[in-house]
Amino acid sequence: MSFFTDLAHQYIDGEWRPGKGSWDIIDFNPFNGEKLASIPVATAEEVDQAYRAAERAQQAWADTNPYARRTVLEKALKIVEEREPEIAEAIVAELGGTHLKAGFELHLAKEFLREAIQLALRPAGQILPSPTEGKENRVYRVPVGVVGVISPFNFPFLLSLKSVAPALALGNAVVLKPHQNTPICGGTLLAKVFEDAGLPAGLLNVVVTDIAEIGDTLLEHPVPQVISFTGSDKVGRHVATVCAANLKRVVLELGGNSALIVLDDADVDYAVDAAVFSRYVHQGQVCMAANRILVDRAIEAEFTEKFVAKVASLTVGDPADPATQIGPLINSSQAESVSRLVDETVESGATALLHGRADGNLVSPSVLTGLPADSPVLQQEIFGPVALLVPFDGEDEAVRIANDTPYGLSGAVHTGNIERGVRVGQRVHTGMIHINDGTVHDEPIVPFGGEKGSGLGRLNGESMVEAFTTQKWISVQHGRSQFPF
Repeated sequence: MSFFTDLAHQYIDGEWRPGKGSWDIIDFNPFNGEKLASIPVATAEEVDQAYRAAERAQQAWADTNPYARRTVLEKALKIVEEREPEIAEAIVAELGGTHLKAGFELHLAKEFLREAIQLALRPAGQILPSPTEGKENRVYRVPVGVVGVISPFNFPFLLSLKSVAPALALGNAVVLKPHQNTPICGGTLLAKVFEDAGLPAGLLNVVVTDIAEIGDTLLEHPVPQVISFTGSDKVGRHVATVCAANLKRVVLELGGNSALIVLDDADVDYAVDAAVFSRYVHQGQVCMAANRILVDRAIEAEFTEKFVAKVASLTVGDPADPATQIGPLINSSQAESVSRLVDETVESGATALLHGRADGNLVSPSVLTGLPADSPVLQQEIFGPVALLVPFDGEDEAVRIANDTPYGLSGAVHTGNIERGVRVGQRVHTGMIHINDGTVHDEPIVPFGGEKGSGLGRLNGESMVEAFTTQKWISVQHGRSQFPF
């Protein structure tokens, strides 16, 4: 596909060029195994070149009138809108996203671009009083300088854009490393969009590479002041450790093990719809997905029957077919891991109401119940189409079970009494929770992030200003200070 081969390069200092590594990252279609592109990896030397280019370009960009910076992002939004069908096809091909998923991702991407356009004008300074006579304290909001962005494979276009666009809008330069499984949608596609929008060379650099080639160069390099990472908690802990040792700020958006709680007064049919979407959207490869469906025993039988029936009706197959609701997992390793997890959980005593099977990278949905309280699967993130149904007796037990996880990203509560839902939601230790809705939500101006093992910091809206700028105090003495010597 020419779309992929045209973008199968490194993008450094405004130049498209092959990497100098001795091996290639192969970009495959996860559904049919078609080879989409082959990209020679970037070396540690090229990562250095990308960061140095960003460093050289950044100050002039920071000095650029924010209205002019805003114009570049406006053009980027227009380009995304014009090329939306082409980008949607790329999402289907490169990551096995269904048409519904591609549309969902692009809708959010456009909304986040619109917010980034506004962010260019958002930073505001302050004049603060001083106890010293004649002194004026000015507090400026200034760009951090260069931001390193590491993005995941599940929503690569959106989640790369989500950090890249605000960082640029606020006067920074960026070096982006996309996931190896989605180097185009998560990386070079963004470079092409911003290049065509007129972004000056050096401000956005994309390096397609792997830790096996560059080690921790991307994190340890002296130029970036902030690293924005989205991915697993295991890798996120490593990122945090390395960055702490190098005194860098981090924004970590990590995994989840969200609970969707269905109380005894919930609208069962509606809760079923919300739970099925929250668990199985994009094959369950979503950090906010409802891994655990917690249901009050008073309505457990009715909910379970309707939930299993709806899950069984989902269409599994080719993501290029508009009728498909469940496409492939990102690679064979992930498909094998999910299938093995289901088998082991059933062997350990759980009951499979639906037992999904793998056909290549396609894994049909599973629904497991009757899990022992100490089942390891209840504690982990499942990045695949597997739902765990867990009964409870009353609100207190629901909250206890929901909180019995090292994660704290998202969640939902279904109830006929909104304020009851809010009270329960306040007791669940997560960064986000939704009353009478699904667990998978993201909005441009609402703080997005998790507690516990689900990350550090927040993104979106004013949180972007906090993440990608810093404060600088400049005092002015209008009189004369008195010094003791």
